[in-house]
Amino acid sequence: MKYVSYFEQINRDSIAIVGGKGANLGELTQAGFSVPPGFCITVDAYQQTLSSSDRMNDLFEMLNQVNPEQLDGIQLISEMIREHILTLPMDDIVESEIIHTWEHLGATDSYAVRSSATAEDLPTASFAGQQDTYLHVKGRDQLLDSVKKCWASLFTDRAIIYRSKNGFDHCSVFLSVVVQKMVFPDVSGILFTADPITGHRQTTSIDAGFGLGEAFVSGMVTPDLYKVRNNQIIHKQIAKKEKGSFAQEEGGTEYREIAPELQETQALSDEKIKELANIGRKIEQHFGSEQDIEWCLCGEQIYILQARPITSLFPVPAPRDPQYRIFYSVGHGQMMTDYIRPLGRSVWKTMFPYGKTAKSTESAVLVDAGGRLFMDISEFLYIKRARQKILKNKTMDASLSALKKAILDGEIEKRSPKGSTLRKAFQTYKSMIGFFTKMIPRSLKVIYFENPDLIQERAKSSYQAVLNSYKEEIARRPGVERIRYIQKLLCTFFAPKCFGNALTYTYAGFITLGILEKKVEKWLHEKLDPAIHKSPPGNITSEMGLMVGDLADVVRNLPEVMEYLKTSDSTTFYVGLYDVAGGDVFLKSWIQFMEIYGMRGPGEIDITRTRYREAPMILIPAILGHIQTNAPGEHWERFKRGEQEANEAIHRLLVRLHALPGGSRKAKKASRLIHIFRNTVGVRELPKYIMIQYFDLFRRAIIGESSTLCGQNHLDQIEDIFYLSLDEIIALLENRLPGAKELIQSRKEHESRYQNFTTPHIITSDGEIFTPEQSNEHAPPGALIGIPVSAGVIEGYVKVVRSLEEGQLNKGEILVAPYTDPGWTPLFQSAKALITEIGGLMTHGSVVAREYGIPAVVSVENATTRLKDGQYIRVDGTNGFVEILRDVGEEVVADA
Repeated sequence: MKYVSYFEQINRDSIAIVGGKGANLGELTQAGFSVPPGFCITVDAYQQTLSSSDRMNDLFEMLNQVNPEQLDGIQLISEMIREHILTLPMDDIVESEIIHTWEHLGATDSYAVRSSATAEDLPTASFAGQQDTYLHVKGRDQLLDSVKKCWASLFTDRAIIYRSKNGFDHCSVFLSVVVQKMVFPDVSGILFTADPITGHRQTTSIDAGFGLGEAFVSGMVTPDLYKVRNNQIIHKQIAKKEKGSFAQEEGGTEYREIAPELQETQALSDEKIKELANIGRKIEQHFGSEQDIEWCLCGEQIYILQARPITSLFPVPAPRDPQYRIFYSVGHGQMMTDYIRPLGRSVWKTMFPYGKTAKSTESAVLVDAGGRLFMDISEFLYIKRARQKILKNKTMDASLSALKKAILDGEIEKRSPKGSTLRKAFQTYKSMIGFFTKMIPRSLKVIYFENPDLIQERAKSSYQAVLNSYKEEIARRPGVERIRYIQKLLCTFFAPKCFGNALTYTYAGFITLGILEKKVEKWLHEKLDPAIHKSPPGNITSEMGLMVGDLADVVRNLPEVMEYLKTSDSTTFYVGLYDVAGGDVFLKSWIQFMEIYGMRGPGEIDITRTRYREAPMILIPAILGHIQTNAPGEHWERFKRGEQEANEAIHRLLVRLHALPGGSRKAKKASRLIHIFRNTVGVRELPKYIMIQYFDLFRRAIIGESSTLCGQNHLDQIEDIFYLSLDEIIALLENRLPGAKELIQSRKEHESRYQNFTTPHIITSDGEIFTPEQSNEHAPPGALIGIPVSAGVIEGYVKVVRSLEEGQLNKGEILVAPYTDPGWTPLFQSAKALITEIGGLMTHGSVVAREYGIPAVVSVENATTRLKDGQYIRVDGTNGFVEILRDVGEEVVADA
């Protein structure tokens, strides 16, 4: 075994031997960058030392059994392992090789001794700062002691938690140790070859301070901040650098005061800033990805101390051409920002009617990045008129706010194409706008001429015959022809016959509300009473919530069924019910629910996501929670109370209008608009309900083909088909997709890497992310700011729910969620108020909250992490903010 290797002997392929940090330092050295000389103590040395212990296997077993959320347990086992490693004798041969190499490099010099784990500084996980570093190490004893401390640091609390959360097996991660000659710098810092805050890939961000870099890596000192783009310094932020970390004579480091006259001076000259940025770009080009680089300046020489990939950047959508482009998140508009598997993305690209070529069934306007879908809206934004309309739009919407920032940034105007490219963009703009302008005449006909009482019936009946005909066609087509037919249907998905009149009525509802609000403001100089939104007739999604309440009322009278639901699971759900007293009674109501809503579920816009029908336990927490938070029939009483409040608000409005000059005419006009609005707002959820029925039909057919492919050994599992596009499924069925299993595995790894990333509202082709403005003049200091979407002020306890399966609310709890699509509706009956991280005035959760009459604030950034279960808060759905009144375990934080 080889226990020691010089930097010159290793490269980026040596991770298994010297860990990520060591491999990168070897690669940088071989590439000719100025790296202080050093060597790596290989993982074989670590394993050789640990192999002398009889206790390590038992300690590993204990470690694997600890829950990463139980900090006390982690701290205990962490301390036990570290103390044990420090007591182990170092192998004689290992010690001899270390000392021999150290003496050859220079025994009188000072060294930095750093940990380098095999799961560190990887392209997919950086593990930065998880293990220990020792600086200004002098002499044999300090060196050997520091090496053992580095080995032990593989089991610090933070390293254990980080590995657990990133899916790394503790027994499969090993530690190398980097021993590198110390440089005693005048200035040191960190460089990011992409802006770590905005994501802009052409912006180099540099932190710089006096002395050793550990001072600001540890947060003890605020460094200067410089930003460089296209070899120009575009930003400087000079900090007051009162302290710095410096070497001690006897070894180790200490903090010292910086001379007063230097504290507010620029640590790096402009010339060195540009030189350093240029070195950073070269390192990025060498590794082929954005880099996080530690550097130092000694005299006039810049040294590179470390380089690792930046793993936190959201990936940039692949553009169609070199033009500057702006991408708009589809997920935010659909209230579902989770990772979407390849089949789900393929379905949406196939459905989207614009941006297709003769050779492609998928739209080039919809692009994916990080497993999310984005719409390339650049063609819109190249047009000055479109930019002006967006900037004038006063709609409260987080994505719109972020888009306005992107426009005001000026890059889209400055870098818009000219000539034929601009003319082509204008044609695309006109065709996409045309989709909506064609609906205006039909919508106006509904508003001014159609019988409002017939809207519900016409909207719901017109699509069913088409759906039934598609079912028959799919059923009779075999194999690959079935998938081709589904692809063909998706290509014409937005044709009027697929949705019948539902889209027209929905659009008419939006227009009607706008007209009504303007009329009321013009005639009465006030806003429309929000009570008019409550309990409209015929909302298919709200009716689902009421039906969940009905199921809960059935269960509350069947105690054996209630106990069964608390302990059952989806695989044996139906079989077990037959053996429970009252199970047949519940099952009858359950089947009725599933016939109407079984194809729904959380994240339902992704065709690959599980449906209620397939995993009934998704719904059970909502049913049990409803029993706890509602009296029998309370959900219907609440709905009827909402109807009454709406009717009273309508009556008050019409009485006041009658009293105005020309009041009879105004009241008559308002009455019709209200009648149209309440009937069309009920239809608003119908297009998505129709779409999910189509998705369910297609999903069943695709799963059927997957079963065949599994039988032929083309796939390992039924769900593997979700990792292929429609074109790839067709190719696989025709034996034209070699390496399908390897492709699927790589996509599963992609999902694992990106599924927990935060989806940006707006991202550009430069990688720059624009976030919504968060400001509110009505909010008290310290309040969480969002968008007010359902009026009212209420106090209650926080219940953070990240998935519907964990959604059992107790009485008095306020639902805090990342988003709520229609699949989440069962929880609304139990929630006292709603807070979400994404959303706008007309997104699903907002509309349902208004209908239910519960206060709601949406687009509250990081609400699910900033708010904790059990906190007592005030939700102001009128002004759009959330106050924490009592923290968990505290008496009073703010006056209630």
